[in-house]
Amino acid sequence: MEQIKFESVYKELFPFWSEISVNEREYICQNSIATTYLKGTNIHDGSECSGVIFVCSGCLRVYIMSEEGKEITLYRLHRGDMCMLSASCVLQAITFDVLIDAEDNSECYVISGPAFAKISAQNPKIKIFSLETAVSRFSDVMWVMQQILFMSMDKRLAIFLLNESIRINSDVIPFTHAQIASYMGSAREVVSRMLKYFSNEGIVEVSRKGVKIVDKKRLRRLTF
Repeated sequence: MEQIKFESVYKELFPFWSEISVNEREYICQNSIATTYLKGTNIHDGSECSGVIFVCSGCLRVYIMSEEGKEITLYRLHRGDMCMLSASCVLQAITFDVLIDAEDNSECYVISGPAFAKISAQNPKIKIFSLETAVSRFSDVMWVMQQILFMSMDKRLAIFLLNESIRINSDVIPFTHAQIASYMGSAREVVSRMLKYFSNEGIVEVSRKGVKIVDKKRLRRLTF
């Protein structure tokens, strides 16, 4: 029953599925598990080949961390998204480590990294798909790097608040200053000063519940 469930999803997910052998398809399904990660769980710490992760529901955050513990969010994975960067044994050319946390309770399918690497080594079409999937995420990574290197803090914070508002479908962003700083790869003091400025300008309201956007038009103008 589990194999039938996996195969119905993988048939839609993988463009190579109909072109590989029945034995290869069975091998991938046999080395897949369905699991639920609770909110706040660290799924991948960068030290092992955790496997290929497919998100059925929920949200995962992919980020990097400095030796001092400073975090930068690279991108998020939602329903229908897949992560190859958690399978370092499949993509050995990618040498930097990423970490993955569950931002919400998340149901996922996970294909064993060594199993997927074995099939990938035997079939160039799977290898090409793996590389293309990983490369497609680098536009998100470069966008984050561009913000950090070239954008002013007020613009970066405005973009972050608007994006989070869209993501959670609410004008109240339920994050602390420290959490926002962590997601943005900045210092809490810098975020607090900028939020105070936004608050004084009547753009946001800051409380224990988080940050409430009260003038979305002015906040959006800061992003230009």
